[in-house]
Amino acid sequence: MAADLLLAIDQGTTGTTSLVMDTRGTTLGRSTHEFRQHFPEPGRVEHDPEDIWQSVIDAVKGALAAANVDGARIAAIGITNQRETTLVWDRATGKAIHRAIVWQDRRTSARCAELRAAGHEDVVESTTGLVLDPYFSGTKVAWILDNVPEARARADRGELCFGTIDSFLVWRLSGDAASGAPVHVTDVTNASRTLLMRLTTLDWDDAMLALFGVPRSMLPKIVGSAERIATTRGFPGLPDGVPITGIAGDQQAALFGQACFGVGDAKCTYGTGAFILANIGSQPIRSRFGLLTTVAWKVGDEVAFALEGSAFVAGAAVQWLRDGLGVIKSAGEIEALAGTVPTSGGVSFVPALSGLGAPYWDPDARGLICGITRGTTAAHLARATLEGIALEVNDLLVAMSDDLGQPLARMRVDGGAAANDLLIQFQSDIGAITIERPTELESTARGAAMLAGVGVGLFGSVAEAAGMSRVERIFRVAMCADDRGAHRRRWSDAVARTRSTPAAKV
Repeated sequence: MAADLLLAIDQGTTGTTSLVMDTRGTTLGRSTHEFRQHFPEPGRVEHDPEDIWQSVIDAVKGALAAANVDGARIAAIGITNQRETTLVWDRATGKAIHRAIVWQDRRTSARCAELRAAGHEDVVESTTGLVLDPYFSGTKVAWILDNVPEARARADRGELCFGTIDSFLVWRLSGDAASGAPVHVTDVTNASRTLLMRLTTLDWDDAMLALFGVPRSMLPKIVGSAERIATTRGFPGLPDGVPITGIAGDQQAALFGQACFGVGDAKCTYGTGAFILANIGSQPIRSRFGLLTTVAWKVGDEVAFALEGSAFVAGAAVQWLRDGLGVIKSAGEIEALAGTVPTSGGVSFVPALSGLGAPYWDPDARGLICGITRGTTAAHLARATLEGIALEVNDLLVAMSDDLGQPLARMRVDGGAAANDLLIQFQSDIGAITIERPTELESTARGAAMLAGVGVGLFGSVAEAAGMSRVERIFRVAMCADDRGAHRRRWSDAVARTRSTPAAKV
């Protein structure tokens, strides 16, 4: 039986999705399994690694069953994952010594503040492309070493392994202490999210390891995003020897899955928040607007970097209209309601419900609705909500374009809200940018499959892998420059009002 299909494992924050795909990009089988979230204290978020692992087993089994294919048909496996979630496990047993600390966890906020106060932020940003924030892995692994009895001493003796979720999955997929030596690696995109890797060398940096107190002995080997990384051993439903040939963090996988291979190509994932990445080419650029610089992928000797920014609230604003105000009964109703009016009637909604991220970085900003008159209706508010999401995304696109020194070439979109035609058309209009929407919005898993296909040789090049990503609709700019300028000026005024609230002055 020919091994001609690709298996993508998309290990996310609330569950694991697995897809069986062919090389044309068609999904033959799909399965999702959720797992428990743990909140031991306010600001702390944890996962049980064994729950994650079981969700992977169940999702792969379900995807193979849904596709009605035998595991022998799988030519290669691609992994994509929640990025900064941090694990430490026993090298001999493969068992974690503490629950995984999730990327959302804020327990190391005080430590990050100490490092900033000590003047380390500039060197951290110039070395890693990241900012000092508990979001990233470096302070998380140090916390585990300092709070689990004997952990630091054991790490110094080489008994413990650190890894993000990709590392943990490859370790488990490739064997255990009983069946053979498992492989301890991480791909370069995930390594670039740890605060421990130097962007210019793509290797662990001794100065960062010393600053964060992480022993080199517990670190995985950094590998490329598309190469022969390991093979399966003892995994249910798959024969031994299936190659694992693709790995990328979730947002980078989505960028690759959207075939954003040219400098200036960008993608936006519209979820609870909005994640925007733009391909900036073969050299890292330090942002002037607080954007992150990250590795997009490494294929062979070719390295691509990206600028990354996020709007904290996107789909969550629509959820607030539904759950907080009762304006709509379901999120899917907002497009039809907003479409009953030609404009927002002068209403602006800045969805700073969790503060403002780049390029403002104002955590004390609060959401604002302004421009209301007696003629304002629920439809105007619905339209202002969609416009507000697009306008905050556009702020990031403008910053990326300024950092890059050229206009962004195009943007591709994915995520649930990308199905909203009104939102995406306004996004195109307000940014004066062409937007392409793929036939399938599950770009993260597709990116993992594409990387695996390149790594195993099913595709002769990155360009050939782009055939797995097909465009369903192209949104072209239809708004005149005067109207665009008026929208942007009204938005700027509303953002300024948001930042001048008493809370923002504290």
